[in-house]
Amino acid sequence: MAKARRSRRHYQPEESECTGASEAPDALPLDLAQLDSVRTFVRTFVRAVVERLDGTAIDALVLNAGLSFRDADRRTVDGFETTFAVNHLAHYLLIRLLMPHLAPEATVILTTSGTHDPDHPTLLPTPPRHADARLLARPETDPERDTDPRAAGGRAYTSSKLCVVLTARALAARPEAVNGRWRVVAFDPGPTPGTGLLRDTSLAMRAAWRLLSPATRLMPRFNRRDAVAAALNDLTLGVVTAPPGRCYARVVRNQLTWTDPSRLARSDLARDALWADSADLLCLP
Repeated sequence: MAKARRSRRHYQPEESECTGASEAPDALPLDLAQLDSVRTFVRTFVRAVVERLDGTAIDALVLNAGLSFRDADRRTVDGFETTFAVNHLAHYLLIRLLMPHLAPEATVILTTSGTHDPDHPTLLPTPPRHADARLLARPETDPERDTDPRAAGGRAYTSSKLCVVLTARALAARPEAVNGRWRVVAFDPGPTPGTGLLRDTSLAMRAAWRLLSPATRLMPRFNRRDAVAAALNDLTLGVVTAPPGRCYARVVRNQLTWTDPSRLARSDLARDALWADSADLLCLP
């Protein structure tokens, strides 16, 4: 979702694969599983900003799409593993292409997941081993790839969410972000039943995820959707800002908290390597 300054209009990609255009007049079609669709979306969006909004800059960019599969065998039309391509690579491309159009003091939010951190127990027992973009894009080349499909699918998801945190940190360190005083946040909504995240998993898992939603008030481990939405809204509008030195926001027991991401997510070496390798995969400078 990109919000243009002063106009308050919203341009919002569909969640997850974003395969169709919304009927809303300010919605543009975007398929995150096709990099050409991302490039077309940005060209169309920029043209709309110039023609309809007098060229006003973006003061809020929320990259909130995500998906999870039961395996890591799916490939996009570009030949990349689908979970990595949608959850990380397409968002990285959006950021790179939209950076010139971000306003001073813009807010950029990328949705991640606590599953990226092996030190925090989550619903997925497959934390990431690394953030090597080349291996994650083509996991068949990874000598340590999981042979069990379910484990491979889970690790593809957690690894992609590690990449989101590293991308947020890399963006915040860029000269453009520093000079523009951009507020960059990696947002972890925590386990929030009732969303569409697990729609590509088994029928039993999808049913359990839906049934848990009404019970979240009785189960403090899970967050309510309205509490998560309120936290994301407050971050987007600048009602809540990060404490100095923080960029990772977690919703815990329906409350927004600030903490450190995983040890690997705090690695500057991994951060810089991911930024550079992602650019190489996309043939960007």
